[in-house]
Amino acid sequence: MTKRLTCDVVVVGAGMTGAACALYAARAGLRVALVDRGPVAGGTTGAGEGNLLVSDKEPGPELDLALYSARLWAELAAEPGMSAAIEYERKGGVVVAAAPQGLAALEDLAVDQRAAGVEAIPVEADELPGLEPHIAPGLAGAVHYPQDAQVMPSLAAAHLVRAARVAGAGLHTGRTVTAVLRTAAGAVRGIRTDQGEIHAPAVVNAAGTWGGDVAALAGVHLPVMPRRGFVLVTESLPRMVHHKVYAADYVADVASDSAALQTSPVVEGTAAGPVLIGASRERVGFDRSFSLPVVRALAAGATRLFPFLERVRAMRSYLGFRPYMPDHLPAVGPDPRVPGLFHACGHEGAGIGLAPGTGQLIAQVLSGRTPDLDLAPFRPDRFPESSESSKSSDWPGLPELPEKEGQ
Repeated sequence: MTKRLTCDVVVVGAGMTGAACALYAARAGLRVALVDRGPVAGGTTGAGEGNLLVSDKEPGPELDLALYSARLWAELAAEPGMSAAIEYERKGGVVVAAAPQGLAALEDLAVDQRAAGVEAIPVEADELPGLEPHIAPGLAGAVHYPQDAQVMPSLAAAHLVRAARVAGAGLHTGRTVTAVLRTAAGAVRGIRTDQGEIHAPAVVNAAGTWGGDVAALAGVHLPVMPRRGFVLVTESLPRMVHHKVYAADYVADVASDSAALQTSPVVEGTAAGPVLIGASRERVGFDRSFSLPVVRALAAGATRLFPFLERVRAMRSYLGFRPYMPDHLPAVGPDPRVPGLFHACGHEGAGIGLAPGTGQLIAQVLSGRTPDLDLAPFRPDRFPESSESSKSSDWPGLPELPEKEGQ
C-alpha cells in the first residue's frame, strides 16, 4: 500500500540549509516534513569545515545575508546546551597579505566592509605574532575579523534537525524524491518518493549541490554545478592556530568564475585538536578521485603560513562538492514559474554560514510575513533558460548520494 503523508511544507535535503529551513518553519507553526535520500548531513554539509564567515565577502546581498545569519547563529548558540553541542566558536578570522600591494587591496576591501557593518581591524606586520604566535615571519600585514566563527557542521545540522523535531517537524531519511507533484494549474501539491507521496502546498528545494536536479523534477532550470574542494586534516595538536587564517587571494578564488583548479592557503585549528587545511576549488563534475597534486599544493600553502606544520603529520584528507552558481549568489525564495516551489540552495562554500538566515527568510515567506531581507537578488528565475538539461548530474532522476568522507 502506498504511504501518503500530508503537511504544510516539504523540505527536500537534510543538510545544514534544509535543517535550518525545517527548524524555522516549524517554529513558525507550520507542519513540516524534512526529506533526504541519505542521512542528515550526508552530502556537502558533512564534507565541510563549518565556517561562518563575513571576512571573505564583498559588500552586497551575500554579505547582508552573512551578517544576518551570524546574528542568528549567535542566537542559536545561546539556546540551552547548544553552543557546546555544535562546537560553536567565535574565534575570528585573520586575512594575511604577503606583499604591500596585496595588503593595500585587502585594506581597501576592509574599508568597504566596515561601511556595511563588518568589524575589520587592520593589523600591522609586527602585531601579527600577538594574534598568531606561530605564523610565518615577513608578512606585510593583515586584517582581523572578530565576527568570523565556526561550528562542527555534522553536529550542528543534527542538532538543528533535533530542534526542528522538538518544534513538530517530521524527519524522513532514506527516501529518494522521484517527482514534484503539481496540480492541473501547475502549482505544487507535494512530492513523490520511492516510499510514497507527501502532499503539501509548498516544497522547499534545499538539496545543495543537487538543487538543479530537484528543480528539474519541478520542470524549471536552476544552474547549480558542483565545485570540488579538498581538505587536509592533521593529527591532534595543542591549540597552535587560534583563528581562521588565510591568504588574501582566497577571496579572489571564491569570486572566480574559472573551472580550473585554484588553491589558496587556509589554516584553522579546531576545538577537537586537528588543524584543517584548505582550500581548493575546481569544476570537475562529481569526480571523487583523489588528487595528490591538489593535496600537495594545500600542504605547501599551509606551511608557508605556518612553518611548524612541516613537522606535523597529515592524518587524512576528504573532499566535498560546493553548490556553485554562475553569479555566486544562492537561490533563495519562491519560484514564480511554479507556485508553491521555493529554493534554498546554491550557496557554494558559504552554505554553513548562510543557513540560518536562509531558513528564517524562507519561513517568513512561507508563513506570509515580509522577509527581513530583500530577496530580489536571490530570485531563482534570474538566470536565462537553457536549452540544455538543467540537471547538475549525468543521470536521470536524482543521483545516488556519494559516500561521505567524513569531517
